[in-house]
Amino acid sequence: MKTNYRNSRREWLKKGAIAAGALAFSPYELWSAKVHESHIDQQPLMFKNALSNFNEFTPPKFPDLSTVKARLVWNENPYGPSSKASAAFQQAVTEGNHYSWGSLGKLVKKIAQKEGVETKNIMMGPGSSDLLEKTAMVYFRDGGNVISGDPCYMSLVHVAKASGGDWKPIKLTKDFQHDLDAMEAAIDSNTKLIYITNPNNPTATLTDTKKLYDFCDRVSDKVPIFIDEAYIELSAGGLKSSMAPLVAKGKNIFVARTFSKIYGMAGLRIGYMLGNEKSLEAINQITRGGMGITGPTIAAANASLDDVSFIEDCKSKITSAKKFTYKLLDDKGIKYLPSETNFILFPIEMDGDEFLDKIYEYKVVVRAFKFWDQNWCRVSMGTQEEMEYFAAAINKILV
Repeated sequence: MKTNYRNSRREWLKKGAIAAGALAFSPYELWSAKVHESHIDQQPLMFKNALSNFNEFTPPKFPDLSTVKARLVWNENPYGPSSKASAAFQQAVTEGNHYSWGSLGKLVKKIAQKEGVETKNIMMGPGSSDLLEKTAMVYFRDGGNVISGDPCYMSLVHVAKASGGDWKPIKLTKDFQHDLDAMEAAIDSNTKLIYITNPNNPTATLTDTKKLYDFCDRVSDKVPIFIDEAYIELSAGGLKSSMAPLVAKGKNIFVARTFSKIYGMAGLRIGYMLGNEKSLEAINQITRGGMGITGPTIAAANASLDDVSFIEDCKSKITSAKKFTYKLLDDKGIKYLPSETNFILFPIEMDGDEFLDKIYEYKVVVRAFKFWDQNWCRVSMGTQEEMEYFAAAINKILV
């Protein structure tokens, strides 16, 4: 007899997310009352679904993820971290009795040189999501609204709402780019921030670089703009599609990056954001961005920036995995969204939970969404072996 895991999964999620949410926000006493309030009688903040037409995340029913054959759910790099990063991490452990401000300063200088900005334009954090959330805490403590694409990555939006703000979603265009004209038209006297994920998550699409640059250059004179570029290195244009030059130009722009994706360091927790000095100072008034990053992680990030061949090799393998998946979907007549990231979004003609239940039986873990009256699967790119497991499962499920 088949066990009904759906309710137990959701109950597990609620308990786990409450604990995780408490850990994530405990350093910020200023916000504890608001965060606590957001957990009462509703889905926990960490996974709270502000988009009414998104289905909630359903974690795998496996008691241990080590039993999974294809871990294709969190957009991780299956090939990282690089051997140079791992060696640097291990060597730095011996200095774990010391604070790592000196090594962090050296990393910031290297990032500044890479991005063409000054060190005062950089704020470090344990991953880019942490920096998104800190920005939301500062900008929406007195209310206001944030404008973003619909759908988008929801971390900043969740915290903006929990901190007292409102959300103004703007539906993506038919080709899944940000509707920049509509976003500008939505600005009002209460707009505190425009948030753009580029490439976007969960659609994996990129908004036209020139149009976005012109938009940010002009509209940032009216309201600050936050560009989340977690997947930019994986896009066809790479850093040529980045809005970082606008920070150097002095515009009121934030640009967030992470070592979690192409650098393969999701579990080591480090990222950074670029911004003008005044804006970063406002955020630093409530938190020291680099305080949550360990010395070994800093050493690994430093080594990763120098390991260009590893990054190129990862991008090549991920591109091959996408081509393999494209062919799989083409052969089945499924119209997927072309990807500028390390994941692919495609429609499924069944309920998301039903689809997840079926694919879990093959020990393959992916994400399912529902938006625009359509159910979708988002599959992260894994190794070739993992993608073959995924293909075998899809061929059984989507006949």
